[in-house]
This record gives sequence, structure tokens and C-alpha cells, in this order.
Amino acid sequence: MVRTFCCWLALVAVGLALASPVAGAARISVLIIDGQNNHGWAATTPVIKEMLEKTGRFTVDVATTPPKPDPKKPMTDEQKKAHQEAWAKFRPDFSKYQAVFCNYNDYGQGESWPEEVQKAFEKYMKDGGGLVVYHAANNAFVNTHWTEWHKMVGLLWGKPDFGVHVAMDDAGKIIRQPKGEGPGAGHGPQHPYEIVIRVKDHPITQGMPEKFMHVKDELYQGQRGPAENMTILATAFASPEFKGTGLHEPMAFTVTYGKGRVFVCMLGHDASSTSDAACTAFLTRGTEWVATGKVTIPLPADLK
Repeated sequence: MVRTFCCWLALVAVGLALASPVAGAARISVLIIDGQNNHGWAATTPVIKEMLEKTGRFTVDVATTPPKPDPKKPMTDEQKKAHQEAWAKFRPDFSKYQAVFCNYNDYGQGESWPEEVQKAFEKYMKDGGGLVVYHAANNAFVNTHWTEWHKMVGLLWGKPDFGVHVAMDDAGKIIRQPKGEGPGAGHGPQHPYEIVIRVKDHPITQGMPEKFMHVKDELYQGQRGPAENMTILATAFASPEFKGTGLHEPMAFTVTYGKGRVFVCMLGHDASSTSDAACTAFLTRGTEWVATGKVTIPLPADLK
């Protein structure tokens, strides 16, 4: 009787393992980078870390840069030295990770990464690394000469003369507005909006409803950049009612950089919108895809 019961438990365990797309799979190592941002990184990083770990698919470390100096409080020589020393110690070992999740943004008074870190990250990506660019992280390094980052992200928070603007018309046709023509980056007031999946057979979007609602959030529009080697996976209509462009703007897209894979998600202004089913689905599945080229993480049950 005991033997029969044990056999039954074993069969149940096997069945559960087979039913779970992530059971038994090796964990994917992820590094979240934060520390400076004109958005609330201290509130969103814990949400993202928990979101990824909850899938059972990832192990997550966090690398936090030195805080940005307060422009209203000039630093003493001693404080400047301490700040420089803190940046000198910021040397993430990207080779330890299968994916880097960027929640960093030097927009405004923030600071760029040291050149040594930039070069190390370029090598990491060219050699086959994975990068997830989350919401305002696409604002990062726009006002710098780090053109390789611009190529990785594809579309960034730039003025009309920064690069190409890519969107879609009502028929789903891709529109490319040349540098200097059309709107620059921006967004209207936050509001709920509909997400439209444009590529249904990509591993990240496979199984997603063709259309579904996202909660109140910023709708990025008029993003600019090199826009090379990119595939638009999902869009949202930037309605003139909410000071939008009247075009279907990219909300989720991929970029190929060297041997590396990049996933850019425009959703997730704050902890609340980041926790929404739509954002959760994109970020978890996008992180797995940049790391492995495949997706095993199931869609949230409440995505509709």
C-alpha cells in the first residue's frame, strides 16, 4: 500500500513538472542596473526583481550606481572625490549574466556610465548578451556620444533631429519619418490604452490576445533613433484626445545588435503600471527571450 502511494506521488510530481514550462529548467542570471533615473527606480526595481523571480525562471542581482549629485547643493572637493571613487568601483561583470535589465536613465542631471563600463557592455552585447530596456531607460544616454547604445535601443527619447521616427498608420503600414521631420519624443497625460499585437508568432507575443487593455500609464510617442534591425511587436494608438500624434506608436519591439538580442518595453511608468498583466507579460517573457531566444514563461491568466 505504501509502495503504491509512493508511486502515485512520483507520478503526480512528474506530471506537475511536465505541466510547468519552467520546471527543471536552469535559472537565467539577470542583472538589473539602477541608481539614477527621472522615474522612481527605487520603487520599480523591487517590483521587477520580484516579478522575475516569481516565475521560477530567473536569479536576479541588482547593481546600483552612485546617486546623482543634487545640482542645488554644490559638492565639496572631498565629496567630489568620494563620488569619483564610487563610480570607479562601479564595474559590473556583465559576463556573469545572460541578461541585463536596464532601469537606469541619465536624462536631465544624471550621469553617463564610465567609458570602461560602456566598452565592456558593448563587447558583452556583440558577443551575444541580452538587454531589456524598460520604460524611461530608453531616455538614457541620448545627450551623449554613446552611439552604440543608440543602436542597441533603436528608438530613444530624442528631439526630431536625433534620428528616425517609426510608427504605424491605421492600416498597420510602417511609417518612417526622417531625421528632422515629424514629432519629437513625448507623451500626453496618463490614461488607459489598448495594446495591439503586430507580430503574433514571435516567442514574446505568441499566445497573446490580438488586442488588450493596459492600465493608466504614459504612452510614449515620437521616439527617435537609428531604428535599425528592429521588429515592432506591439503598438498603441497615440490619440489626439490625449495630445497624441494620431499614429500607432511602438510599445514593444526588438533590436538585433551584433550577436546580442534587445527587447524594449515602453510600458511601466511606476510600480502600479509595471505590475499590470500586460507589462508583466512583456517584461518576464522579454527577459527570457533576450537571454535564450525562446520563451517558456506562460502568459498571466488575467491578460485580456
